[in-house]
Amino acid sequence: MNKTSLMKVTAALGLCVVLSASAVAETVLRVATWLPPAHIMNAKVWPTWGKWVEEATEGRVKIKLEYGMGHPKSLFDLVEDGVVDASWSYHGYVPGRFKLPQIVEQPGLAVNAEAASVALWRVQDKYFKKAGEFEGLTLAGMFTHGPGYVHSIKPMNSLAELKGKKIRIGGGIQSEIGKRLEITPIAAPGSKVYEMLQQGVIDGVFMPMDSLKSLRLYEVAPNVLAVPGGMYLGSFSMFINPEFLAGLSKKDRAAIMNVSGEKLSAMAGSVWDGGDAVALEFAKSKGINIVSNDKLSQEFKTYTKGIAEGWVDSVKDRNVKADAALKELREIAQNYGK
Repeated sequence: MNKTSLMKVTAALGLCVVLSASAVAETVLRVATWLPPAHIMNAKVWPTWGKWVEEATEGRVKIKLEYGMGHPKSLFDLVEDGVVDASWSYHGYVPGRFKLPQIVEQPGLAVNAEAASVALWRVQDKYFKKAGEFEGLTLAGMFTHGPGYVHSIKPMNSLAELKGKKIRIGGGIQSEIGKRLEITPIAAPGSKVYEMLQQGVIDGVFMPMDSLKSLRLYEVAPNVLAVPGGMYLGSFSMFINPEFLAGLSKKDRAAIMNVSGEKLSAMAGSVWDGGDAVALEFAKSKGINIVSNDKLSQEFKTYTKGIAEGWVDSVKDRNVKADAALKELREIAQNYGK
């Protein structure tokens, strides 16, 4: 073998070693997710965070979305048990475990999802962390969807018309609101709503405007009863298995958490706000019947009087300063961006 050939072989072997070392060094963070791939969480929120993680760890950690892992209520346990490395879910799917995040779901906050999400993250970090509701998990972010409305098969002009109707609810504060409105509550994950409406199993659903487009509700529930400011907000969390993080270098752990927390919470909320805005314009283009007026707002206040105080009483067993937390959350949310 001549000198030139030897140099080429050596260079090739060196490249193989570098590529091999790179492949070994790369860690895949497996994220269990739900709802359709085109939904904003899977099309925008997770990919954006994934890009942040990859950049922050200089390519050593990349995320991979995994679907079809069961009901979203099981995702907390799947991550805690290490079946997957990270996920997200709605707190209302696990009644009794996550009482504290419902602080942001209370009627009357009247802010967008980004403001609410940042407020929730700060209050969780300051007031609720020691309560241990997320024991066994590392919180990466917390967020809310936008204002929740009633999407229905048949048109309605008042909340009183909901009495006796079969309405899908997601849990959390929706359950209390539904009770006061005297609906017949039907529990089901968001991914099942279209089918249930199509088959007439339910008459309507409590969901944000985004769902009209992302879950194609406009095809089966072309009527929206939109209380000004929304009826509620739904709270979610994004979480990681602590053992997965422990298996990373100190540098990469810090990098991942640096692009999580409030930064991730704000981004997620902002994406949901964007989804609502797009869906509203889409609804107008489709001629969706949207009822929203001051009379509806006053009616809603009558039905929901005292709900926030009820939440404060419900979390006494958590040994937190609930009144102070609620006051601060409202101040943060309503002054966010000013």
